[in-house]
Amino acid sequence: MKKFVSLALALAMVLVLAACGGGGGSDSLVVEKGKLHMSTNASFPPYEMIGSDGGFEGIDVEIAGLIAEKMGLELVVDDMTFTASMEAVQNGKSDIAMAGITVTESRKANMDFSDSYATGIQVIIVPEDSPIATVDDLANAELIGTQEDTTGYLYCSAPPEEDGYGEEHVIAYENGSVAVQALLAGKVDCVVIDNEPAKAYVAANPGLKILDTEFAVEDYSIAVKKGNTKMLEQVNKYLKELKDDGSIQKIVDKYIKA
Repeated sequence: MKKFVSLALALAMVLVLAACGGGGGSDSLVVEKGKLHMSTNASFPPYEMIGSDGGFEGIDVEIAGLIAEKMGLELVVDDMTFTASMEAVQNGKSDIAMAGITVTESRKANMDFSDSYATGIQVIIVPEDSPIATVDDLANAELIGTQEDTTGYLYCSAPPEEDGYGEEHVIAYENGSVAVQALLAGKVDCVVIDNEPAKAYVAANPGLKILDTEFAVEDYSIAVKKGNTKMLEQVNKYLKELKDDGSIQKIVDKYIKA
């Protein structure tokens, strides 16, 4: 009888320990207990930007906030360069990266990606008196400005035989704002960047315009560390819930007016 009681108590203790420390909760998935770290580049309006109160806001920030809430975690936004935001995920220093990131084969080799949650359009910003009028005219541009490590840079810097313009004709800047300032200073002939940030930059800088023709159409996804299937599963689960209940569309409509 004593053996039976002892065995039962031991089994109960194992079950309690498993429940307390077995890794079933969100804390076992994240780099810091109780928090969901999102690495980003907060110079990409309206997806991520610094608000008038000094805090972070934007489409990606709000979506990440809802995902964190569903996971029972507090969202922490870590602002850095676009390149560093992806490296932070790869190195396990952040849980997710959201910065208008599109999926490419080279990125898939180093990170895993969620289902798409938004569509981005690459466009071309030029001075109002620019001779560049269409995408075809980019072949005649002396220098094209882009944000470093973005797909805009990858597309433009590709060799001509791969439909690019060659690295010698492309300058990569730390963020879109710096690229636009280079355009205003006459250091580049145009800037290739996503449409929504482009609209914000053009509105803030008289004398610039966006060409009517699209450069590329892409889907944005959330990046997680390669092999972190549990995090990816949770992100995709909550993304689907936020899509299905209209939350993501409501956030997009808040920042992007039809």
